[in-house]
Amino acid sequence: MATYSPGVLVGNWSEEARLEEERLREFLHKRERGELLIQKINKLQDNLLKKRQLSVSKDGYVHFGDTVMLLNPGSKSAVDNSSGVCDGLTLAINLDETSLYSAESLQAPHGVSAVKSVNPMSRNTFCILSLDGGAVGEPIRFGQSFGLGTTGGFSDQMFYLASDHKSFLRFAKKSYLQQVFLTDVLSYLTCWQAAFLDPQLRLEYEGFPVPANSTVIITHCHTNRSLAVPRIFWTRSYFGKEYEVICHTYLDSHKAEEDKNYWEIVTGNPSNEDGTMIDRPSPLPEGIERNEFPKET
Repeated sequence: MATYSPGVLVGNWSEEARLEEERLREFLHKRERGELLIQKINKLQDNLLKKRQLSVSKDGYVHFGDTVMLLNPGSKSAVDNSSGVCDGLTLAINLDETSLYSAESLQAPHGVSAVKSVNPMSRNTFCILSLDGGAVGEPIRFGQSFGLGTTGGFSDQMFYLASDHKSFLRFAKKSYLQQVFLTDVLSYLTCWQAAFLDPQLRLEYEGFPVPANSTVIITHCHTNRSLAVPRIFWTRSYFGKEYEVICHTYLDSHKAEEDKNYWEIVTGNPSNEDGTMIDRPSPLPEGIERNEFPKET
């Protein structure tokens, strides 16, 4: 029986050595070009988590061209007892592991979710876009169509918040209701409107400027369904647990929208360029919530 020492080359040793050299050259080539998977992940994550500065509203209204956050303040039962701060969720770009490993940049259509972070970054800030010829700097008004675009950081790509009617092939993954997504094409699917919170005063406020940092209803123009966060459907993303965002109008016994449909268009804090109006202490007396007025005695 023949025996071999460790120095003897047997089998396809030449082919294996050539393949190992080829793999090493390919690895070095991809590393130089920034095409390694870990490099793509780090670049995309840095873009998503890049700090953004919100627009400051000098007159108290929301304007075309403003960079804002969309905050779902939740209900009074969602208030943290230890701090007294409402457990708000901000609308953000969803980043599941499938999309993270597939490409360096986001691909349309892409999902959105609601996250607990209230710090402005590329992931959860949006630009108010004019769709009917309104000039940048003009206030948007109740009943006026506008668009919501991402704030960049993705190879100069801009995505637009959109929705469409539910079908057998197109629906939200968890609730099976009307889905909300990001698209790279401006169309009638990307048109939204702000409505006054009180349905009894909604017609009277039609055409008035939309105040910043106050609770409003955001409705999809094409389907006439309101943007909502049910808070009972959640998904697991690269950043952890996040909540599903859908288009569905939740009405109470008085035919008024529930807190699932409440949204605040958050602007920047004029006294702190890195802060938001959420961080600014309320000037109202204790016991009076924002958007509420003292009752006459």
